[in-house]
Amino acid sequence: MVVENPYYTEAVHGPFQLAGIGDLELESGVTLSNVELAYQTVGELNPAKDNVVLIPTWFSGTHGVMRDAYVGAGRALDPEKYFIVLVNQIGSGLGTSPHNRAGAFPLVSIGDDVVAQERLLRDNLGVERIALVFGASMGAMQAYEWAVRYPERVERLGVIAGTARVLPRQIIWTQVMTDALTSDVTYANGDYVGADAVKEGLSRLSWLFGLQLVGREVWLKEHWRGFGFDSFQGFLSGFLGASLAPMDANDLISQASKWSRADVSRHTDGDLAAALGRVSAATTVMAIRSDMMFPPVEVEPQGALVPGSRFLEIDDDFGHASLFGLTPSCNAQIDAALGELLERDRGAAQP
Repeated sequence: MVVENPYYTEAVHGPFQLAGIGDLELESGVTLSNVELAYQTVGELNPAKDNVVLIPTWFSGTHGVMRDAYVGAGRALDPEKYFIVLVNQIGSGLGTSPHNRAGAFPLVSIGDDVVAQERLLRDNLGVERIALVFGASMGAMQAYEWAVRYPERVERLGVIAGTARVLPRQIIWTQVMTDALTSDVTYANGDYVGADAVKEGLSRLSWLFGLQLVGREVWLKEHWRGFGFDSFQGFLSGFLGASLAPMDANDLISQASKWSRADVSRHTDGDLAAALGRVSAATTVMAIRSDMMFPPVEVEPQGALVPGSRFLEIDDDFGHASLFGLTPSCNAQIDAALGELLERDRGAAQP
């Protein structure tokens, strides 16, 4: 059912373009017709077309969040040097998504996203090779998929706070998030009308984010006071709650479903080592010390399966929320890691 939602506009997320990439045959066997991808480019494509950086989005995020967190003059991802393509995943709310399509929305996978993105780059932007695919959280899952599916196209792979194969704890998490939304009586089996529906479910989701998205030290050290709040409840409602409140529940559920099924080893009959062994890109894998959603103990072992990969633990108190660029020290660590990665060549031995 089509739901008008003013949140999914340029007024909120900044400028973007819509690219029609035609019909997309999904991994489920269903065809999603007339697919549109929402994306933004920053910087200029050089004549050699070898300065492309691709950044896919994470759960609930859009190109605007990724741009503000990672792109800027003087930073590792400097638009004076690179042609940066920020692409919203299918179901993000921008471009083809459940809330703007009539009828039941089909099951979409991380692989479907990457096939769609490849078509966007090749057919719409004239890009064949990618200097860097950089992904955070659910964006990291797409980045891994890129490097496994198109190893000859990806020169460098940068991932932070994400895995190539979903782990059981993440599957539980995506189900709990989904239940928080579908248990709201106004969800009405997904047939709600109006952008003001499922508000209680979205509020419950913000409390769950308080448990998993935000690091323990935020609560123990009362870091939330630095954002102008005088209570943790105020931070929950004014920061996390306010961020989620305008979003569309069906869009979030579609994304959570993709997350719960992410697995590059489907290319190699379930052999994760074989799948990640296909990656020829120079690779840096990062995890955040305080992250409870994708803790280092879960991120590092999978990253180690990529030949020659380098692992780096980012020291920050904000947990998974560190990805939003909340602290200068965290930003500096990520920029340093990406800057070093961009100086490396495919196949170079890592320290």
